[in-house]
Amino acid sequence: MDRREFTASLVAGGCAGMCVDLTLFPLDTIKTRLQSQQGFYKAGGFRGIYAGVPSAAIGSFPNAAVFFVTYESTKSLFTGYSATNLAPITHMLAASLGEIVACLIRVPTEVVKQRTQANPSLNTYRVLLNTLHEEGFRGLYRGYGSTVLREISHWWPGA
Repeated sequence: MDRREFTASLVAGGCAGMCVDLTLFPLDTIKTRLQSQQGFYKAGGFRGIYAGVPSAAIGSFPNAAVFFVTYESTKSLFTGYSATNLAPITHMLAASLGEIVACLIRVPTEVVKQRTQANPSLNTYRVLLNTLHEEGFRGLYRGYGSTVLREISHWWPGA
């Protein structure tokens, strides 16, 4: 992958991811609150519908950018070594690796975002500090393995 392709993947992927995440954020908040153990209204109901948006905004661009850069780099790396009939496998491997790397950014972002959505009386920074204080750095990666498995299963046929 040359520098121009790298830059295009980085910027286009980051912008696309940020647009999608910020556009759908209110629906994501409602879904999170509906799934909250507290119940929808105690978790905030419809008030503070943008609670947690700073973590989504901060993590969205790098998350999508890292996915697309990893995907395109891996795809170009394997393209020279695989036959044309192996192209689908190349795409699946590249996408899976992209998801694994992107989840290193996505999971901590999601942990903070969802906890802020479920408790809108706390701001994003306070939720981050509470998580680090109570659970340590590992608390930010709660659910990393299951998230990776969920994400990469979209790229494999029959999964």
